[in-house]
Amino acid sequence: MATPITIVDDSSMSRKLLIKALPPQWDVEITHATNGVEALDAYHTGKAHVMFLDLTMPVMDGYQVLETMKKEGLNTFVIVVSADIQPKAQERV
Repeated sequence: MATPITIVDDSSMSRKLLIKALPPQWDVEITHATNGVEALDAYHTGKAHVMFLDLTMPVMDGYQVLETMKKEGLNTFVIVVSADIQPKAQERV
């Protein structure tokens, strides 16, 4: 059975590059989300057992997704993928 993965980034190029970086032998079903609202929708429909999450996006950013997941007790494996490597960003995540 394929593992449902949601890739969350407002950049289509970033999503495509991340997909290409996944090991080809992984049995996955990939869902795309362009913002945090779409990411949470994917989670609620069972499409995000693993979530690759960008931090900077319109509508709802990655920080808000993480806060919502914590507040609502949502449980999934989240891998933050971001160009923001500032210590404050790391601490906030």
